[in-house]
Amino acid sequence: MSMVELLVKKDSLRETMLAHGPVPVPGPGEILVSIDKFALTANNISYAVTGGTIGYWGYFPAAQPWGKVPVWGFADVIASNLADIAVGERLWGFFPMATHLVMQPHLSKSGQVIDIAKHRQDLPALYNSYMRTSGDPAAMKQFENGRCVFLPLFATSFIVYDYYVDNDFFGVDTIIIGSASAKTGYGVAGMLKHHTGTKPRMVGLTSPRNIDFVKALGYFDSVASYDEIEALPRSAAVAYIDMAGSGEITARVHHHFGAAVTVSTLVGATHWEAPRNGKDLPGAAPKFFFAPAQFSKREQDWGAGEPIRRATMASLQLVMELTDLVQVTHQRGPDAVQHAYLDMLEGKTTPDQGIMLSLHT
Repeated sequence: MSMVELLVKKDSLRETMLAHGPVPVPGPGEILVSIDKFALTANNISYAVTGGTIGYWGYFPAAQPWGKVPVWGFADVIASNLADIAVGERLWGFFPMATHLVMQPHLSKSGQVIDIAKHRQDLPALYNSYMRTSGDPAAMKQFENGRCVFLPLFATSFIVYDYYVDNDFFGVDTIIIGSASAKTGYGVAGMLKHHTGTKPRMVGLTSPRNIDFVKALGYFDSVASYDEIEALPRSAAVAYIDMAGSGEITARVHHHFGAAVTVSTLVGATHWEAPRNGKDLPGAAPKFFFAPAQFSKREQDWGAGEPIRRATMASLQLVMELTDLVQVTHQRGPDAVQHAYLDMLEGKTTPDQGIMLSLHT
C-alpha cells in the first residue's frame, strides 16, 4: 500500500502532479487516517486562488512550488496512538486531496476532534474541527455524499445570508448575486427565499448556458445573463454579492447602478482567471467576506456550536429541495481525480453535477 496525493502548482493552477510515496507512520499522540472520499466544487478552486492570502495552502503543507488544495470529505482512522480515538473511527472535515493524512488530534468538550498540529495553529480555527460520525444514525450516514458536496458551501451561504440579516440587509431593496449557478451563490438565495418578514428582491446573474438551471431553482425573483447587466432595472439601493471574483463583472454592476450600490461583498472566485481590480468604482467599495469572522461573532451572540447547528439545519432544507436538480456522481482513482480537478478549474463541470472523488482505486 502506498500514499497518493494530488499536488497543484501554487502560481500556475493548471500544473498538477500525482505524488506517490510510502504511507506515513503516526508518532506519539498522532493518528493516521485513510481518506475515503471527498467532494470537489468551485469552492475548492476559490481555496486555491486565495490560498496564499487567506492561508489555505498552510493546512496541508507541501514542498515549494507545490500546494495541496483542501477538500471536504470522510476519512477512517487506520492507526492511532491516542487512547481516546480508536481505529475504525470515521471523521468528517477538511482534508487534502490524498489517500492518507497524519493528524494530531485533541478532543474538545463537545467531543469534536481538533487537529492541533503546530503548522495549523495560526490558521482559521473553523477548518481544524472534525466531526466523529461513527455513531451517526443510519439516515445521516446515507447522506454522506450530500454532506460533502453541499454542507460546507451552504454553511458559507448561511453565514453570508446571516451577515446581511445581522445588518438589516444594509437597507437595500435589491440583492444581486454574481455566479448564481454556483452552489454557494444559489444557497444564499435559497436562505433568503425562506426568510420570513420583509426582504430584498433577489436577482441572479449567470452565464447563458446556466440560465435554465438557475431559473429552475426557484430561488430568484429574476435571472439575467452577464450580457444583460446593463439592461437590469435601476434600483434605489443595491447589494452585490460576488461569487464570480471577476473584476470586469463587478465593475459593470457598479457602473450600471452607480451610487445605488450600497454594499458590495466578494465571497468566491468561480471566474478565477478574471482580473480582480475593484478600485475607483462608483458606489460602495467591494469588500472581501471572511466567513470565519461572522461565525465567530455569532458564537458570541448565540453560544458555542449554535451557528454551525443553525447553518446545518438551513442547509439540509435546501439539500432536500435540490434532490432532483443536482445529481451526485462518484469517481475513483488518481487519474479520475486529476481530470475532475482540471475540468472544475476550466469551468467544464455543469451546475447540475455534484462530484465525489477518491484517490483510492
